[in-house]
Amino acid sequence: MLAVLSPGQGSQKPGFLTPWLDLTGAESRLRWWSALAGVDLVHLGTTADADEIRDTARTQPLLVAAALLAAEQLPMYDVSLVAGHSVGELGAAALAGALPAEAAITLAGVRGREMAAACALEPTGMAAVLGGDPDEVLAALDTHGLHPANRNGAGQVVAAGALDALDKLAAEPPAKARIIRLQVAGAFHTPYMAPAEAALARVAAGITPADPARILLSNLDGSAVSHGRELVQRLVRQVTAPVRWDLCMRTLADLGVTGVIELPPAGTLAGLVKRELKGTGAPEIVTLNTPDDLPAARALIARHSGLRGHEPVIQFRVVVSPAAGTFAPLADLDEGADLRTGQVIGHVTTRQGPVEVTAHDSGLLTEWLAHHDDPVAPGQPLARIGGHA
Repeated sequence: MLAVLSPGQGSQKPGFLTPWLDLTGAESRLRWWSALAGVDLVHLGTTADADEIRDTARTQPLLVAAALLAAEQLPMYDVSLVAGHSVGELGAAALAGALPAEAAITLAGVRGREMAAACALEPTGMAAVLGGDPDEVLAALDTHGLHPANRNGAGQVVAAGALDALDKLAAEPPAKARIIRLQVAGAFHTPYMAPAEAALARVAAGITPADPARILLSNLDGSAVSHGRELVQRLVRQVTAPVRWDLCMRTLADLGVTGVIELPPAGTLAGLVKRELKGTGAPEIVTLNTPDDLPAARALIARHSGLRGHEPVIQFRVVVSPAAGTFAPLADLDEGADLRTGQVIGHVTTRQGPVEVTAHDSGLLTEWLAHHDDPVAPGQPLARIGGHA
């Protein structure tokens, strides 16, 4: 199984889009997206300095545009799973077919501007907490009134909140932990961003999303999102909710992902995956930073897609598990049955109780991929839905 990952804020580097503009149509595409985002993406990706592209209002649409621009050069129809970190989720949503590229770029522009405005309301910031016992780290953050804005796995938690609270954390770090202040405008993914969440929600309400055409993992809890409307709600909620990249990586491991491509500007997520999913069965990773990396990325897709031939990909849709637990298909639902959108086809029994599994599209129940009492992970394929005969 192959995963394509879209990075988030902090991964940008001056001039990182320069080599991509040599590709036919790339510059004109960026200029069109610039009009939607309200920023000059060509300038930001080529000649802007580090301070300019650190500005949240500029960085967020730039990162989404970079991911989408590079992904256009890949055979994405052979990709099984996509995920993004923070604003990278907007790029992943477009790559999953749930949002048009234009909608993802527009939302990134709104998200960046509104989060920058929220940062200006009061002095807040963020700091990386590296190492230490995870429970002790979270307890220390709570003691100082800070929020775990990012839980990135591999011994990394990002604390966010008031500047004086961050100073106290740095002065009294948890045992065996190191504190590194981050050069960001404010406390992202915390309640301080509530005005930005409300503003983004007003714009997102006008979007009509599609259901994802491939597995799309959510930063909220690492689970796969099957329905477009739920996806948009989660994207909006993510402005104030912690980024649980640790849970996304756990799902990658649960699904047995064998290959990973990180889109530009690549390196950050690849490093986290490499440290977290190490040992036997660790995925093969390609960081896609320039067009020179495209042959390696395409070769990785060919080796790990699991598809054969050259037919267009989705001749069926895959229903995935919404949670971890035990699967129970409806007893009277046989392969070949005619399904309608939203129809319940089974349940996943979790520790919190049963969770319905519904068909996200109409069509024929082509094949059960999981059976009664099978243990399932979030995002695990449960059934295929094909077109009508």
